[in-house]
Amino acid sequence: MAIVIGGLFIRNARKEARRAVRRAFKPAEPKPLYRPTPKPAPFNEKTAREALEKPVLRGTAYVVDGDTLTIAKTQIRLFGVDAPELNHPYGKKAKWALVKLCKGQSIRAEVTDVDTHGRTVARCYLPDGRDLSAEMVKQGLAIDWAKFSGGAYRSMELPDVRQKLWLADARQKGRMQVWETFEAKQNARKERE
Repeated sequence: MAIVIGGLFIRNARKEARRAVRRAFKPAEPKPLYRPTPKPAPFNEKTAREALEKPVLRGTAYVVDGDTLTIAKTQIRLFGVDAPELNHPYGKKAKWALVKLCKGQSIRAEVTDVDTHGRTVARCYLPDGRDLSAEMVKQGLAIDWAKFSGGAYRSMELPDVRQKLWLADARQKGRMQVWETFEAKQNARKERE
């Protein structure tokens, strides 16, 4: 019996020695790259102030239309401009122009606000620093929306672009009956087909 117990003792001692050797040569576990954030204090209106830094998103863009794209599963509206909707004149052309600008590029989106439709509004930049809103206006496929941009892109507009993008111009001026008439004509045309 003593021999059996002695054998078990020696076997366990060998296992422990092997484990000790493995632990000695095993690389240390990496520490997590983040720290758990403490629970935020409840909102206090008296001490609240606007955040100084706005979030920045980076990545490949999926283009939705001429003034909307998606980066990292976040739908983003280009800051300060209005492009035609896909079913409006020049809508598809605007979308494909934005696709051409963004294709193969990592877009940097500096979030400025959230619009009434729940979309994130951001100033979007190409890696070389060009502003996507400005590029779309320069191509004549978007117009400045002074209500939101403060007129930042108005000087870049091509001559007569507001006649070309008359539906976007009508929306900015609050003439939604123009949109409704256009939509009704489109629906009637589809029904005839």
